[in-house]
Amino acid sequence: MVFYNPKKKVFFSCRYIYISITVVKWNFVIGGLKMSEILKEALGRINKSETIALVTIVETKGSTPREVGAKMVVGKDGLITGTIGGGITEAKVIEEVKQALKEGKGRLLTYRLTKEQAALDEGAICGGEMKVFIDILQPKEEVLIFGAGHCAACVSKLAKTVGFKVTIIDDRKEFANQERFPETDEIIAEEIEKALTHLKITPSTYIIVLTRGHLKDEEVLGSVIRSNAAYIGMIGSRKKNATVFQHLEEQGISQDELAKVHAPIGIDIKAQTPEEIAVSIMAEIIQVRRKKTIVTSNM
Repeated sequence: MVFYNPKKKVFFSCRYIYISITVVKWNFVIGGLKMSEILKEALGRINKSETIALVTIVETKGSTPREVGAKMVVGKDGLITGTIGGGITEAKVIEEVKQALKEGKGRLLTYRLTKEQAALDEGAICGGEMKVFIDILQPKEEVLIFGAGHCAACVSKLAKTVGFKVTIIDDRKEFANQERFPETDEIIAEEIEKALTHLKITPSTYIIVLTRGHLKDEEVLGSVIRSNAAYIGMIGSRKKNATVFQHLEEQGISQDELAKVHAPIGIDIKAQTPEEIAVSIMAEIIQVRRKKTIVTSNM
């Protein structure tokens, strides 16, 4: 249906009016909280480097405890802000959220509410069906580049281009400076051990080891290998990397821990120049980044 406003001489589609009204409603109250309060809570947790899940009802059929657009925020500790209806269905969703947070993958779930299940839910509703989307929200992804040589300069530019926060770590101030890395978010010109005290490594962190020698590479790798970084890669030949791995094994690092290191770093595209090596490295990081997929399930 279409309406005409003679004063403004414009047409209005009732479909868009309905959407507009719905949006206003969502921004007003969701489970006793304004949507703005729920989203503010989500943003606050992300800014504290916490990975959370934003759960949204995206479709309903029949009678359901909440309407389309209802949201809740769930942390790894299971604590929630907002609600999608409470009861046994919400409890099931929270269990799915915990698994999704562990895997770092979003999920699209369908719940069919039988009369028996509905009797256990709050509100004593009749049976219906609802689809719930679990979106995993993480802090801004960051690339930590240990080393400030030619390859690091190329990687930094490319990492910034594809949306990463970039930090350069190198003890040589003549290399690690704003003139050589104008696009970089942060530069730490200190010894590795001291620099690591300033860094917070999270599941949103990607670590690239490009130092000027295998001893420095070994020091960095030994310091970060037991972190929860999403990615750790180290440049070097297979022979050099094998030597570094052997030394770390002698220091108590297990083969399983070493197996998660991408070494030699990057996708094999026969790269030779610093620019080509940067493409190879960032291609591999993007590949790891995009392995986070959406799981669908019917309950």
